[in-house]
Amino acid sequence: MIKITLPDGSVKEFTQGVTPMDVAKSISEGLARNVISASFNGTTIETTTTLTTDGALILYTWNDADGKKAFWHSTSHVMAQALEEMYPGIKLTIGPAIDNGFYYDVDFGDKKITDADFKAVEDRVLEIAREKHEFKMRSATKAEALELYKGNEYKTELIQNLEDGTITFCDHSTFTDLCRGGHIPNTGIIKAMKILSVAGAYWRGDEKNKQLTRVYGISFPKQKDLTDYLELLEEAKRRDHRKLGKELDLFHFSQKVGQGLPLWLPKGAALRDRLEQFLKKAQKKAGYEQVVTPHIGQKELYVTSGHYAKYGADSFQPIHTPAEGEEFLLKPMNCPHHCEIYNARPWSYKDLPKRYAEFGTVYRYEQSGELHGLTRVRGFTQDDAHIFCTPDQLDAEFKNVIDLVLYVFGSLGFENFTAQVSVRDLNNPDKYIGSVENWEKAEQAIISAAKDKGLNYVIEAGEAAFYGPKLDFMVKDALGRSWQLGTIQVDYNLPERFELSYKGSDNELHRPVMIHRAPFGSMERFIAILLEHTGGNFPLWLMPEQAIILSLSEKYENYAKKVSELLEIHEIRALIDNRNETIGKKIREAEVQKLPFMLIVGEEEEKNGTISVRRHGDAGKSNETMSVEQFASLVKEEINKTLKQF
Repeated sequence: MIKITLPDGSVKEFTQGVTPMDVAKSISEGLARNVISASFNGTTIETTTTLTTDGALILYTWNDADGKKAFWHSTSHVMAQALEEMYPGIKLTIGPAIDNGFYYDVDFGDKKITDADFKAVEDRVLEIAREKHEFKMRSATKAEALELYKGNEYKTELIQNLEDGTITFCDHSTFTDLCRGGHIPNTGIIKAMKILSVAGAYWRGDEKNKQLTRVYGISFPKQKDLTDYLELLEEAKRRDHRKLGKELDLFHFSQKVGQGLPLWLPKGAALRDRLEQFLKKAQKKAGYEQVVTPHIGQKELYVTSGHYAKYGADSFQPIHTPAEGEEFLLKPMNCPHHCEIYNARPWSYKDLPKRYAEFGTVYRYEQSGELHGLTRVRGFTQDDAHIFCTPDQLDAEFKNVIDLVLYVFGSLGFENFTAQVSVRDLNNPDKYIGSVENWEKAEQAIISAAKDKGLNYVIEAGEAAFYGPKLDFMVKDALGRSWQLGTIQVDYNLPERFELSYKGSDNELHRPVMIHRAPFGSMERFIAILLEHTGGNFPLWLMPEQAIILSLSEKYENYAKKVSELLEIHEIRALIDNRNETIGKKIREAEVQKLPFMLIVGEEEEKNGTISVRRHGDAGKSNETMSVEQFASLVKEEINKTLKQF
């Protein structure tokens, strides 16, 4: 008999050779019908894998992330089979599951797949699926594997890096693929599938290698799920920050300036400035001091911090000066500069904590294929701050930063989020700097603070920064997509590398603890996500213009100006549109610009000293007539509802 531990901690005994599906059936027939994948002692297995030792078993359904991963990976096998049948002679490479769906990288040779071919491939995938072929894993020797793929240099390269005893294949129908495992029981579970797009992708992500065709797809256990997903995609297209940024005149990219280097237009710059002032005001209340650091630093600065070793390959090339051997780098991070600010003078424990904040622009050379609007750029501004404190102050300071992050989220409408404690990968210690002791202290400090603040958190191994663990906030937007926004990190390592110190009450020198934090993360990425979350309908306090005054004709231009002046007194941002156009056209254009309020002025309004107020998106509803003072009170009340107090 073997003992199987289930996720709820219960232990059940089974005969050796039991499968995950057998375990599911022993629990309930309903669970057995829905189980599509499993893991045993942390390793992904099939539902038909025989279990011969004691261990921990997790059963996955479609509702689990790992269940979806197995579902999508299995569908990538079926799509690969369909592609081989329809495009004889192609060479398959890899086909993993991704966050939403899967892809398969294919060398099509002299053939080509286009949008017009998608439907035929999808139909063939579903034909294969309806035949309910089982996915079966089997082991193979290295010699057998190389023989099978002797005409495929991509699979051969993968096999060359494997050892005998570690090579497995997955078979279904007439198709075989090199695979580590993790599949659904059979193809019949796949009820709906769609090819989403094709793109170029270099083999192994190296631009020096041949460019392949990456075929993206997604699949579901129900047709309705696919229909809902495609509707969500259409809504995402409407909310795409690149599209909205252009429509709202926020930012622009120029090939002459360079890829991944956004230009902020006046409205976008004003938006950024309001976000900055919003956070600076809260930071000032929280005891932060603003600092400013250069955009470059000597190479030695980043060698000392460890950033050169970790980011060197992804950074811009060194800047060489006329002085022999002198090298500077565009800064990839602000923290080394802040360490040197701290080092500018000696400190006592009575002076701590020191909280330095900066909206500092940093630079990293992202590959051109990875650039994407504002979410992946080469130059971005972080709302960075670094707190230098004593170990005794760490807990309180960390919790204060959590409060600041929650204030930011609440004021900007991000209500649905979870916290992720990102710790080391214990199996890959070379990724990190610093002692095990310091890592353990830092990780425990974060977990303790998250518990005490009552955060809904998970622990993710391998997601820590190279110098320390962190608390990441995973926010769900209006479309249900998850984004990492806001991060807090505990760092015992940089204070050692920069030999930071303070004099304690014992008159001895001690190392401070360093907290890195950025509630926005980066201004560029945050604004992109905020654009897509709100669809461009920002919170009223943040809108570039909060109202537009629409005059019915040129006769009321002076009254429109008077209204504008009164609004300015109340600190309400408003435009005037007194063009010789119909009021209908003016309203339509104001709607496209997502202006929150349209204030219509004509003969009646001028005579009574009022304005006719129409809200964005209120087509078909009657306008409200009120005084400018009443409107100002309405705006103030609505801002107070969304802009939280800190």
